[in-house]
Amino acid sequence: MNNEYFWRVRRQTGTNFWVNNVTIEQARLGLAAGAVGSTQNPAYLSKILGVSSDAADVDKMLTELVAQESDDSEVLAKLQCVQINRIAEVFLPLYEQTGGRDGYVSIQGDPFKENTEDILRFAHMAREKYPNIICKIPIVEEALPALRVLMKEHVPILGTEVMSVDQALVLNDLYEEVLAEDPNLAPLFMAHISGIFDEQLQAEVKDGQIDVSRDALWQAGVAVAKKTKQLLDERQSHIRFMDGGARGLHHFTELVGCRGYVTINWKGTADKLIAEDPVVIDRFNAPIAPSVTDELIEKVPNFRRAYLTHQLSIEEFESFPPVVRFRKQFENGWLTGLEYIRNFRQK
Repeated sequence: MNNEYFWRVRRQTGTNFWVNNVTIEQARLGLAAGAVGSTQNPAYLSKILGVSSDAADVDKMLTELVAQESDDSEVLAKLQCVQINRIAEVFLPLYEQTGGRDGYVSIQGDPFKENTEDILRFAHMAREKYPNIICKIPIVEEALPALRVLMKEHVPILGTEVMSVDQALVLNDLYEEVLAEDPNLAPLFMAHISGIFDEQLQAEVKDGQIDVSRDALWQAGVAVAKKTKQLLDERQSHIRFMDGGARGLHHFTELVGCRGYVTINWKGTADKLIAEDPVVIDRFNAPIAPSVTDELIEKVPNFRRAYLTHQLSIEEFESFPPVVRFRKQFENGWLTGLEYIRNFRQK
């Protein structure tokens, strides 16, 4: 019996970990350490182009693609598919052994093209080769029609950029509606992004000189995650809950106990937790003190909008500041990838 940290967490609490934005080597390390899936985002290639252990192989693939395609954005999208297929291959045996319960590898397209047509085109392209590719779709107004189509096509989906309980409930209502018509849908995961949410609130508190307890602010993202999971459970949701965007070890350890998934980077988070080997304690099911949520609701407007229901309309999802912050990272990563390709062509 493997007694490393993540294996113990999984056995004792039902909390599973996915490894985020990985090289091939990190994918294998994650799988050996107990990871049951892997997430990538649109900034993924910007993190490995020219600098990672996969750089030489990626450049070789890029050489072929730039010879075939003149549109750099299309080259980047296709290169991402090819590289993430290599990650999917690592996790495919787990997918097959578990009958499709585990072993998924996510992919998300061009963050500048989040309309229905482009989301569908990229999703279909991404899933041409491996059945364990799961399409990562933002929960914003423009993407909802594409979500409905992909659900009906039995495409596994990971709803992302969820920063509020309202986004989670809209996604749940859509999935349950389609599920009522077809009980054999592919699985739907939903990723609440605690780490980026905390990062945004910390910036707002600093910029606005808001007098709020540091202890309360530290718990903000996890508080919204717990509230989201509670509301989904009350509705007997069929969504598979996930949390992500970790910016500290507590964005994993505070989620231990959740019957779901947490996605974290290998370097700097997963490897540190393995090295530190903390005791396994169910912290997710310990309630946040009312004094904490009360203070945050009173003093931090965007916490209130995220934590309470009926605070955000569907039209406001995309412009909600934590969502904007998260998407900006994707856009910057995508632009970095395009710059790399332009320079690569010149060489």
